[in-house]
Amino acid sequence: MTSETVKEEFILKVSCPARGGIVAAITTFLAERGCYISEMSQYDDPDSKTFFTRCRFHVESGGYGQGDLQGEFATIAEQFDMAWQLVSASQPTKVLIMVSKFDHCLDDLMYRLHKGEINMEVTAIVSNHKDLRPMAEREGIRFVHLPVTKENKREQENALLEIVRETGTELVVLARYMQILSDSLCAELSGRAINIHHSFLPGFKGAKPYHQAHERGVKLIGATSHYVTSDLDEGPIIEQAVQPVDHTYSAEALVAVGRDTETVALAKAVKLHVEHRVFLDGNKTVVFK
Repeated sequence: MTSETVKEEFILKVSCPARGGIVAAITTFLAERGCYISEMSQYDDPDSKTFFTRCRFHVESGGYGQGDLQGEFATIAEQFDMAWQLVSASQPTKVLIMVSKFDHCLDDLMYRLHKGEINMEVTAIVSNHKDLRPMAEREGIRFVHLPVTKENKREQENALLEIVRETGTELVVLARYMQILSDSLCAELSGRAINIHHSFLPGFKGAKPYHQAHERGVKLIGATSHYVTSDLDEGPIIEQAVQPVDHTYSAEALVAVGRDTETVALAKAVKLHVEHRVFLDGNKTVVFK
């Protein structure tokens, strides 16, 4: 009894100045090398005049591998001034997760990892508190305690970057990490750090936002997952989640609903990123779902 060999899938991400012939160049390149395109999405942003495309494919015939395709596609990329990436679809993204004391987002990410929903390898869990060390140890994941004060903030951020470099981390996820990152760290992690925060209409800043929401009688609870920038909670948005509520919800009930929306929005954002479906487009994103 034999089974057909599963062909390795690749993902090609491209963004470049919009002009004619881009799709033809990409598809012709792949066809000439015996590749079969199983999924292709594209978008032309009329405001930024930028073209985006994500292509999933496998080599159906011929002996081309990832290295061969990358080497030969460089000529096409140069011709169209492309920012591009060609990766194996099966290769897990190396993810470092940062937490403080709240465990719901970390717990949810671990559950989805075990269920095979998110193709990632967790390189470490980093925290400014020790509360979630038992959870990390239960998962068999390295836990690093980096307590932060005004005096040692720069030193601890340098230690974090050293862990990122040492582990080959490709994405940093702030899973309710309750520290503001410095401008220099935000710049260093640009496009590869995702945060989650509550989002309401109207916006509530400061302490106990859900209690503020209760006092104002909000009708929607929401959460926003976005890339980290030096502008606090204002980075390019990847995913948002909302849930209706009403006057019967206590402040504590709103907190519980908030936890749900935060876990959903963050998990979706991480999944979209590791599947290479997200493109930065200035202060916003293009997301192929």
